[in-house]
Amino acid sequence: MLTRSFRFTDDQGQRQVYVDRKRALWLLSVVYPLSPVIAVALHHFGGSEWWLTAPIMFSYGLVPFLDWLFGEDLSNPPEQTVTELENDRYYRYLTWLTVPLHLVSLLVAAWWAATAGLSPFGWLVLAVVAGLASGLAVNTAHEMGHKRTAVEQWLSRIALAVPAYGHFTVEHNFGHHKHVATPEDCASARMNESIYHFAMREMPGGLARAWGIERRRLARSGLPAWSPRNTIVQSWAMTLLLQGVLVAVLGGWTLAFLFIHNLVAWFQLTSANYVEHYGLLRRKQPDGEYERCQPHYSWNSNHIFSNLLLFHLERHSDHHAHPNRRYQSLRHFENLPELPTGYLGMFVLAYVPPLWFRLMNPRLLALPHVGGDLSLVNR
Repeated sequence: MLTRSFRFTDDQGQRQVYVDRKRALWLLSVVYPLSPVIAVALHHFGGSEWWLTAPIMFSYGLVPFLDWLFGEDLSNPPEQTVTELENDRYYRYLTWLTVPLHLVSLLVAAWWAATAGLSPFGWLVLAVVAGLASGLAVNTAHEMGHKRTAVEQWLSRIALAVPAYGHFTVEHNFGHHKHVATPEDCASARMNESIYHFAMREMPGGLARAWGIERRRLARSGLPAWSPRNTIVQSWAMTLLLQGVLVAVLGGWTLAFLFIHNLVAWFQLTSANYVEHYGLLRRKQPDGEYERCQPHYSWNSNHIFSNLLLFHLERHSDHHAHPNRRYQSLRHFENLPELPTGYLGMFVLAYVPPLWFRLMNPRLLALPHVGGDLSLVNR
């Protein structure tokens, strides 16, 4: 299962064999959400609460270094193999397996915070580490939320229940993808907008937009907004059950732990949204509609290591141009807006706005379709 060859006929009529050399390495995306469990184990066996910071150091220190060390992967699967590649259930089973691991990570982290006698420092660090891992649940849900199978739709809602972000799929699929790279999109950052200002616009804006979209969908079927068929409410109900049981079993301080955990997880999505479309603007056509989304309206990254941790999220340009493509078949295109490192390294830069603006504004203005024209950027 960890190795497989795909046979195809190329454009010259020659028989060829394609091997996905990253096939086994996608297991890194499954294991990465277990970082709180690893941190708890390190603390248990190592003694010092500083071991709890290991996932933070790994994500924001070691991963950017490994992205630099291993570089970029510019290879694409042959188009002749894409149908067979996407029908290979191994790849989707990895995303399915990741969902219960998100639950395990939160349960272990909350239990350790409540029972291990941590100092305020250790308790806070563990809440942040748990939130960082649950931010990955949004990424897992993102991959499955674009798929049409009932299993993947439900698994997406379960994953979103972990960080209490049940409105994400509705907002992302029917709000963000429709309005991406326009001033109308609360999830597309504007030039010279700091990530902190962006968060104050994106978080409430996404929730309001998602609720409006779902309310109108239900109204077309003659159903009220708070119907059991409301997919947002379904995920919220699972959050209430999961986090309510944790508070009831582990005590009142768990409520504060979960509050911090949720905020950190939400900010991980905000961070991704911020770097993915910073300053990019689709042009308006004479009829007042925006042009169709093209790959050059997303910032892309081909850095191999962080992509292996994130189910290829960083090949974001192809995702927006072809949102139904599964992660294993997302493509690199030439002459796209390219980030200088992977997402986790870019998050660190975004958290220091002057540094971000100094790095990214010249890159934005130098893009071929912008050519230094400020009227062609989102600001």
